[in-house]
Amino acid sequence: MSKRRKMKIFLLLLLFLCEAQSRATSRPNFVVLIADDLGIGDPGCYGNKTLRTPNIDGLAKGGVKLTQHLAASPLCTPSRAALMTGRYSIRSGMASRSRVGVFLFSASSGGLPSSEITFAKLLKTQGYATALIGKWHLGIHCHNKTDFCHHPLNHGFDYFHGLPVTNLRDCKPGHGTVFMSGIRLLVFIPLQVIAIALLTLAVLKWLGLCHVPPAVFFCLIFLAALILASLLCFLHYFRPLNCFLVRNYNITQQPLSYDNLTQRLTEDASQFIRRNAKKPFLLVMSYLHVHTALFASKDFAGKSQHGIYGDAVEEMDWSVGQIMNVLEELSLANDTLVYFTSDQGAHVEEVTSRGEVHGGSNGIYKGGKANNWEGGIRVPGLLRWPGVLQAGLEIHEPTTNMDIFPTVVKLAGSPLPEDRIIDGRDLMPLLLGKRQRSEHEFLFHYCNFYLNAVRWHPPNSTSIWKAFFFTPKFAPEGANGCFPTHVCLCYGHFVTHHHPPLLFDLSKDPRERNPVSPTTEPRFQEILETMQRAVDRHAQTVQRVPNQLSLGNILWKPWLQMCCSSFFSLSCQCDQETQDGPVSH
Repeated sequence: MSKRRKMKIFLLLLLFLCEAQSRATSRPNFVVLIADDLGIGDPGCYGNKTLRTPNIDGLAKGGVKLTQHLAASPLCTPSRAALMTGRYSIRSGMASRSRVGVFLFSASSGGLPSSEITFAKLLKTQGYATALIGKWHLGIHCHNKTDFCHHPLNHGFDYFHGLPVTNLRDCKPGHGTVFMSGIRLLVFIPLQVIAIALLTLAVLKWLGLCHVPPAVFFCLIFLAALILASLLCFLHYFRPLNCFLVRNYNITQQPLSYDNLTQRLTEDASQFIRRNAKKPFLLVMSYLHVHTALFASKDFAGKSQHGIYGDAVEEMDWSVGQIMNVLEELSLANDTLVYFTSDQGAHVEEVTSRGEVHGGSNGIYKGGKANNWEGGIRVPGLLRWPGVLQAGLEIHEPTTNMDIFPTVVKLAGSPLPEDRIIDGRDLMPLLLGKRQRSEHEFLFHYCNFYLNAVRWHPPNSTSIWKAFFFTPKFAPEGANGCFPTHVCLCYGHFVTHHHPPLLFDLSKDPRERNPVSPTTEPRFQEILETMQRAVDRHAQTVQRVPNQLSLGNILWKPWLQMCCSSFFSLSCQCDQETQDGPVSH
């Protein structure tokens, strides 16, 4: 090869590197795509051979795939709070101390505090147009129906169109209820007690052993009727009162309709990009897929090899493709950092009474949603930015969904907040090859409020140690989940505490099948002591804050109930979605 040709190649390479560096320091657009309950074993790029996810796989092919990407929590509400703020959810009070770890009612008073800073809030100060389309699940109101203190528009988003809480089985008639344990406790058990009391009193009166006034029988029967009526009212009115779509502050469809829902939200996302093509923007597309109730439009229903779950995954993949097509059409792809992830692992306990599996795959990993076995927290992590990030690169270092906060904020030109701890780390040095190791030497895995496990990636070592302080009791015996309670719980008789902690080397045992011991690992005690010191240091940084998921904050409050008509009419029905279509201003 001639010197001239070598010089030409060198200059072209230098020009490419300079351009990549320049674009890496410019202010890109951001598209954050968040799936709901998608397992790491579901996309083709993570090994699935039967589900068709060409558009998600295209992000991996054209960008960076993180193989050890972790949700900060294995449940929707705390995981999303951590993603939005870059902080463990316990720091914002978004970590429950009770059985219920997420918001179930739109008319609850808890939510992401106004004092928390989301990446949307910081990007808005830098002139970005910001939108959240899809699921929020971080609260709406505090004290009245007009304060909207937890609303997305109070957390840095200019535009919101979607579901204030989450997609629930209760929202789709005939698909069951998430409240079965509560109904059993508050309805079935009292009815059984009343029935036994009535039978006992009737027998005693028939035998002449005691005199029971008729009023006693009447009161017991009236109480039973009242309990049954309350149950019927709840089941009848829950759907319109809790399952509705909102655009900014206004209800647009109550109850929500699943007809072409993904298409409607995707079209709105596309229109947002088109409206803001000439200025920097942040789009958070927070999918309702693949949380139950599962749904898919007629173009996808019955088309996959995995029933309605597979149909929903493939419809979501189509939506990803539509958004990428708009970026390409507007010549924005090279100026946009796209991030795709899931809020936690697949919900393995989602099996219908007919035996239909409505949860996804966590691949080789143990456990799933609501627990901190790898299946519950190891999630897809894909980043694409053509010309800046190397296409087809795989990174095997520990990263977390909290990392998107400092990554996005720094690229947008905003300083990080100095008045609070940010637990996430900027991903760009790792993505660009400037660093070979994750900045997360330690990561802490919370099961709601409770510190469940700690992960340690020692410097100059390939080992990744994970120590469990307690583990959930899977049931039935031999199962890979907690089927009687539908999700694993974090305290009391639902868990097994470990003294000493249960220790795994994930670099050798990613399935978490064989805990190490002093006989198999000579440094066993030293490793645990190092991890305990890290836990102690971390605990000193956690301050006590108001519990946003306390019983008082998660209960339904009638005065906070949003209704598109008069609440006292109990109709709460309207549909501007199919009449007006997506907003165009």
